[in-house]
Amino acid sequence: MKKNNLLKLLGIAFVVAIVSTGIFYGLFVNKLSSNTGSGKMLVVAAKALKPGTVLQSADVKTIPWPTDQLPKNSFGSVDQVVGNTVFDAISEDEPVLATRLASAQSGGGSGVPTGMRAVSVHVTDSSGVMALLRAGQKVDVQVVVGRGKPAETTVRTALEGLQVLAVTPQPEANGQAQNLPVVTLLAKPSEADVLALADSGANVRLTLRNPLDEDTRGHSQLTLGSVMRSSGSSKSSSPEGKN
Repeated sequence: MKKNNLLKLLGIAFVVAIVSTGIFYGLFVNKLSSNTGSGKMLVVAAKALKPGTVLQSADVKTIPWPTDQLPKNSFGSVDQVVGNTVFDAISEDEPVLATRLASAQSGGGSGVPTGMRAVSVHVTDSSGVMALLRAGQKVDVQVVVGRGKPAETTVRTALEGLQVLAVTPQPEANGQAQNLPVVTLLAKPSEADVLALADSGANVRLTLRNPLDEDTRGHSQLTLGSVMRSSGSSKSSSPEGKN
């Protein structure tokens, strides 16, 4: 009798074990499926890629990505990266990121499009504007010379509507042994030469403009003497100047 009871208990335990295993396995498989079933794909390197490599479809591949959100600066399709140039080496199976690629729009995350240059200038007398400057804003560049001789001081707006790439408010020595904040601007090659010349031999000021303002004007030179004479003429022609 006791033997029969023992057999019944063993049978029940066996059935419970099978049912429990089935339930556990079902839950585990469902959980695993939910983690890999987002449908998102991530572009990775199919082999080690050296700088200067122009990406072809055979250079990359896609792998399933478990979440709905891809990593920042990554790609979900091979077509998005084909034709771009590798800016920084990418290891095999490593995600292909925009910061590692150079395209016609942006070089390796530097923000410098093809045909443009990034130029840094030391900025004087623009502390108020410096506090407002952010990457992406537009500025005009003023060049001031002859500050040691008031009568010969001149100012000229050399360039207009340049985009700010970066702002370094910490002072840095320039060619004139002055410690000044640095602003990096996006410029055409010819404009880059103007900026380099102004930075090395004059004082550079920046004026902040509305990003939607595309108006330009003639780059005439203005002297301190002409400003003073103009102010004097205004006073003498006013009703108070005639008395």
